[in-house]
Amino acid sequence: LNTMASDELDLILEDTKEKMQKSLEDLFRVMRQIRSGRASTALVDDIRVEVYGQPTLINQVATVGVPEARLITIDVWDKANIQEVEKAIQKSGRNLNPQNDGSLIRINLPELTEERRREMVKLAKQKVEDHKVSIRNIRRDGNDSIKKSSDGVSEDEVRGYQDEVQKVTDGYIKRIDEVFNNKEKEIMTV
Repeated sequence: LNTMASDELDLILEDTKEKMQKSLEDLFRVMRQIRSGRASTALVDDIRVEVYGQPTLINQVATVGVPEARLITIDVWDKANIQEVEKAIQKSGRNLNPQNDGSLIRINLPELTEERRREMVKLAKQKVEDHKVSIRNIRRDGNDSIKKSSDGVSEDEVRGYQDEVQKVTDGYIKRIDEVFNNKEKEIMTV
């Protein structure tokens, strides 16, 4: 048994797991941005605002809060930037309608219609499918790396590593399905 090759295969397996974990974490981030019936700071957290000549995240220039189930408030620290923040929200493509009273931006979220809820579920399903494809690509790359690095390792050992990659893949696909089921429930709950 070639221990160097074995160590390399262990590293490939760890790298594959790390990449799949990153893909899952990205899915969590994406799901937080998909609107359900409740207001969430995640709906605006990643919107960038042009302040002092720099694209900056909203939560780095303002305090974002959710005082009620259907209301997001944005308290811009430097009131000179309040219009820039308002414009950035309008341009974000998220169908958010900010109301600016000069000191605070309020975003009232209307009740989601049944049709809009179904659209949100469809969007969530699409994002989930994209992340499943990503997981499968990571699996393929991992298996390819295992094959390339298998000099001096028995076929059984290579098969063992590939089986382990498949087990890890199945685990992540299952977790992605759970994320989707939870999000679907959250969106469809009135």
